[in-house]
Amino acid sequence: MADLGPKTEISFAGTFFSSAFAACFAELCTIPLDTAKVRLQLQKRAALGEGLGVSKYRGMLGTVVTIATEEGVLALWKGIIPGLHRQCLYGGLRIGLYEPVKAFYVGSFYITAATLFLKIVAALTTGAIAITIANPTDLVKVRLQAEGKLPPGVPWRYSGAMNAYYTIVKQEGLAALWTGLGPNIARNAIINAAELASYDQVKQTILNIPGFTDNILTHLLAGLGAGFFAVCIGSPIDVVKSRMMGDSVYRSTFDCFIKTLKNEGPLAFYKGFLPNFGRLGSWNVIMFLVFEQVKRIFIWEA
Repeated sequence: MADLGPKTEISFAGTFFSSAFAACFAELCTIPLDTAKVRLQLQKRAALGEGLGVSKYRGMLGTVVTIATEEGVLALWKGIIPGLHRQCLYGGLRIGLYEPVKAFYVGSFYITAATLFLKIVAALTTGAIAITIANPTDLVKVRLQAEGKLPPGVPWRYSGAMNAYYTIVKQEGLAALWTGLGPNIARNAIINAAELASYDQVKQTILNIPGFTDNILTHLLAGLGAGFFAVCIGSPIDVVKSRMMGDSVYRSTFDCFIKTLKNEGPLAFYKGFLPNFGRLGSWNVIMFLVFEQVKRIFIWEA
């Protein structure tokens, strides 16, 4: 997220609304790739459980085509309702809290400006806080996305987002909504730090190149850089998170990590890397482009 500069101000409410709106818009545009990513990450465990030796989904585009062919195009938007719930909470809080938390850390260390280290720590903090609040929405989103084509006569586990919230609480208890919280905090805190820090750094580097200005092209390139670094760093944690939320066969985060490593090897942690990058890269581009434009509505001169 770009610094606003010493001559401008924006309220927490303005930043929250801008980032939440931008995150929801990006979610609407990219959730088909996210659905493909979740299916790719979960298919190895499902294939083993069903005694199948051939992978059903192959690659990002192949997965998208398979889902659309077997389940209909709208199936690619499974989980969009809890996805929007998630982005309103997580998307708004992680960026909305970033500047206040960064200012708090700057004041705590009695320095005049935030170092790169403090920016990373601030982003880690806001990512962890935001996803702790939004974890139930993430759980329901993954559960809905994980459901594929069912045999004739077999009912869906959940009829929709609200039914999923209710069913999970009724059958598994309220605490079940925070299943996978550990890897989810780790993933989102780390990815949030990677996105915000890399966006700042890449944008500043681009602006130092003669001929570049603070415009849409700069935001696009910086958003791509943020998405790439976020996927490289967060993909292993993302795989563990999706598998834990997809079902309850793992006893803990560590158990999921060990079983995945033992049964499938280290490359399993980068399963779905291309759809993940396609999704996060495009998501960051769209989100930061929209955010940079919408926040101008709420900025005033100090």
